[in-house]
Amino acid sequence: MGVTLDLSRAPAVPATPVKPNLSGLTRAELAQALVAAEVVRPDKARMRASQLWRWIHHYGVTEFAAMTDVAKETRAALDAAFSLARPEVVERQVSKDGTRKWLIRMAPGIEVETVYIPDVGRAGALCVSSQVGCTLNCTFCHTGTQALVRNLSAAEIVAQVQIARDDLGEWPSPKEDRRLSNIVFMGMGEPLYNLDNVAAAIDIIADNEGIAISRRRITVSTSGVVPELGPLGERTQAMLAISLHATNDELREQLVPLNRKYPLAELMAGIRAYPGLSNAKRVTFEYVMLKGVNDSTAEAKALVQLLKGIPAKINLIPFNPWPGSQYECSDWATIERFAAVLNRGGYASPIRTPRGRDILAACGQLKSESEKLRASARRKLAAE
Repeated sequence: MGVTLDLSRAPAVPATPVKPNLSGLTRAELAQALVAAEVVRPDKARMRASQLWRWIHHYGVTEFAAMTDVAKETRAALDAAFSLARPEVVERQVSKDGTRKWLIRMAPGIEVETVYIPDVGRAGALCVSSQVGCTLNCTFCHTGTQALVRNLSAAEIVAQVQIARDDLGEWPSPKEDRRLSNIVFMGMGEPLYNLDNVAAAIDIIADNEGIAISRRRITVSTSGVVPELGPLGERTQAMLAISLHATNDELREQLVPLNRKYPLAELMAGIRAYPGLSNAKRVTFEYVMLKGVNDSTAEAKALVQLLKGIPAKINLIPFNPWPGSQYECSDWATIERFAAVLNRGGYASPIRTPRGRDILAACGQLKSESEKLRASARRKLAAE
């Protein structure tokens, strides 16, 4: 008896259409989406968008059914056309010091890490990512060892704030006694290579009828993409931080390769021209302390001269080790001597307390799990 094999392909199963998510749209985009889906008439779009905005960004709802002052038939139409779902939280870790880290999957193979640090700023700061991976290859940074996958959308940036708020239990959006008071774009990626989406996300986060975090409490950190400094200030009014780490071009080119494109003289000129720069709106310079590399007293004196006349403070960051790194952290006494020179030069120079080191959540340690073995898998292997 012969056997005949049917090698024809099975009919393709139509993919379930992904409904647009309203959570990351600006106010104007939200109104436009409602009209395009024929959920509301154009003359009612602005009113309805404001109503939904408050439910999404003040109350943090993830289901249209929770919008009790919206008619049932309208809620049904919204549910049929749109989504409010959060991205998947793949892993949540809590450090012994209270730092929280979430691994968030935005799409298959698209993962980022977001970190909440208590007792930073007015109450606590959320370190958000703007890209999956990074192109800058700063030699002291773990994230820099991961190739760039893509920019995050404004919705994906805002989702990091929403997920943190979910976990912290901060809905409705509090005005007083909030635990998440500051946002820092210091996670994965170079924000100024994704300025359009970063600016749109800041517009959403800072809106007074929603999450309502003041632009003065939102800081964008850049390694020095000079042409985008002015547009950043004009479009966002955010506070500026510069990932500096060296006082001369030769050393900075080793640590921050972007310096070859935008050397220190050009960078400093761009910083001095930053919109709104004043004693009330100082630039933060980030300086990671690397043993025997950039931590001498001579370097401290050179830093004072480099920043002369710029309203600034300098965050000294003890280097946070990561697997395979070529650097060591400066001795504590060396860091304190360095800080003393800066203080005498007239600059506040707090030494940043390392937070979340035990869960690789500290500055420079973030790297998505698609590029490394899961912590849970490592623990399992270690136990076998």
